[in-house]
Amino acid sequence: MIFHPIKHFCTITKHRHAVIRHAAKAGILFQGLRHDLSKYSPTEFLLGAHNYLGSRSPNDRERKNRGYSIAWLHHKGRNKHHFEYWTDYNPETHMIAPIEMPHKYFVEMICDRIAASKTYQGDNYSQKHPIEYFLKAKKVRFIHPKTSLKLEYILTMLAEKGEDATFKFLREHKKGFDVPDDFKGHEV
Repeated sequence: MIFHPIKHFCTITKHRHAVIRHAAKAGILFQGLRHDLSKYSPTEFLLGAHNYLGSRSPNDRERKNRGYSIAWLHHKGRNKHHFEYWTDYNPETHMIAPIEMPHKYFVEMICDRIAASKTYQGDNYSQKHPIEYFLKAKKVRFIHPKTSLKLEYILTMLAEKGEDATFKFLREHKKGFDVPDDFKGHEV
């Protein structure tokens, strides 16, 4: 395993700057400016540089080698734009359960997913990539059903109508939105 601190720094910074641009378009610029700062912390940065892949998250390699990713556990516990952050103990079932994401973090998640697709897909990126990536694991994802449906709705909008229309919709619905009853979603 080769240590790639410069390549990793460039990749995470490119991704972060793309999120900031998308956050400005979505109407959450100041939130976007704070996006993923934990990736520069020693816990996440050093593991990312050691597991650097370039074409996908270094957490994948760490997970493959270790069985889990310390960097991911650190990251998702500090960044509310990841739906994995939004779980809690349910006193009725006595189990951990997903809870619905607050809208402002949901919007940042959209910006993050688009930027990640662009960063890792490069010239192969298309506006359909984020929904395709989402659908691959739809049935096994541990996410609140309402958050999942909203995410699928917005990513479908991105694929069908493009970034401008999607970011405009998010700006116009700063307080949140309900998915229209006639949205059927996609089947895997």
